[in-house]
Amino acid sequence: MEFSKHKSIYMQIADYFFGNILLGKWKPGEKVPSVRQLAIDLEVNPNTVMRTYTLMQDKNIIVNQRGIGFYVTEEAPVKVKEIVKAQFLSDDLPEVFSTMEMLGMEIQELTTHFHQWKSTQIQEHHEKDQQ
Repeated sequence: MEFSKHKSIYMQIADYFFGNILLGKWKPGEKVPSVRQLAIDLEVNPNTVMRTYTLMQDKNIIVNQRGIGFYVTEEAPVKVKEIVKAQFLSDDLPEVFSTMEMLGMEIQELTTHFHQWKSTQIQEHHEKDQQ
């Protein structure tokens, strides 16, 4: 994993968590990698990973089953979606709107591009399923 200088590493690991949960790679009730294993996989300090795990526990996204490991909570997908959506609306979307304003773009043009992108994604997903 390549880390950006613009965001703390533990928060980028949280984003990695969010992505795995939203994409269904880590499902409710499933065990997530141990702190030590994830630190090795991501080539970061275990203390940094533990900071992320603490954050995930505080947000009730993972739960520690003492002596066994960390597991994705049943409500994690809904909670993660809410968190990521709020981040997108507060951080990313204003930048998009600012760029649109500078370019003189209207929302209809963005909507057209979004629908084109979405149909491409659906088609690619369908082709993968057929393989």
